[in-house]
Amino acid sequence: MTPEGERIGGKSTTREPIIQEPNSSEAAFETFEPEATRRQADVAESSRANRGWWDRNADEYQVEHGTFLGDDRFVWGPEGLDEVEAELLGPPEDLKGKDVLEIGAGAAQCSRWLAAQGACPVALDISHRQLQHAMRIGGSLHLVCADAGALPFADGSFDLACSAYGALPFVADPVLVLREVRRVLRPGGRFVFSVTHPIRWAFPDEPGPEGLSVSGSYFDRTPYVEQDDEGRAVYVEHHRTIGDRVRDMVAGGFRLVDLVEPEWPAWNTSEWGGWSPLRGNLIPGSAIFVCVRD
Repeated sequence: MTPEGERIGGKSTTREPIIQEPNSSEAAFETFEPEATRRQADVAESSRANRGWWDRNADEYQVEHGTFLGDDRFVWGPEGLDEVEAELLGPPEDLKGKDVLEIGAGAAQCSRWLAAQGACPVALDISHRQLQHAMRIGGSLHLVCADAGALPFADGSFDLACSAYGALPFVADPVLVLREVRRVLRPGGRFVFSVTHPIRWAFPDEPGPEGLSVSGSYFDRTPYVEQDDEGRAVYVEHHRTIGDRVRDMVAGGFRLVDLVEPEWPAWNTSEWGGWSPLRGNLIPGSAIFVCVRD
């Protein structure tokens, strides 16, 4: 799971991830404070920027959030909604033997849980460094480093697909990704993905009272971009309204069967970026879309 809200606010053939150590230019970048702005960013710029950001920040992300995510839990978002309870992919006993694609897998915690249920997951992520953490945690998993907009799998390779805060918030053309997911799903296949709830884009990304007042237009789709001193994007998020998400799914060839807005549970007293018990009890922080390829 790679929640972006803390910033704003037949079997397939797989390949081993390419693991790279940070070079001197990447190390130098760590001391640079990027400029936050709202501007357009196309497919190529968004992909390049976010691949680099997650490669640079995967270590810190796993240290900060690894305990909450666990090594083999399937958590849909910062609220802590667990697939064990939600069963959005179906009853756990029905997952046995199913081919499942996890998109934006990070350290593959969700795929590890799926494997424990007897499923046959493939964990895909754009970040080499995130997949390195998947290898560090271990488990018998297929790991693939690739862009969600160009899935390296044959048509009809999977029974199910899932994405817990992976890929969709960071891509400039979500319909392209949805069409790719539909292509690799078998008829009747289900795709479930979670993203920051669109309403949160209208609020500051703050967990306290200062994050409860509207500060921007919900209808402003201009991407959030962090850029270096030469204007090159180093991080990009794309805002879609609820209506946009539904239209994207239809254009991608899916039928929406459920939209889940998790409530903040009493047991969760933690803060994660702009997510917190205070805000979670007043406004939704996540949205989970359940759709089917008919």
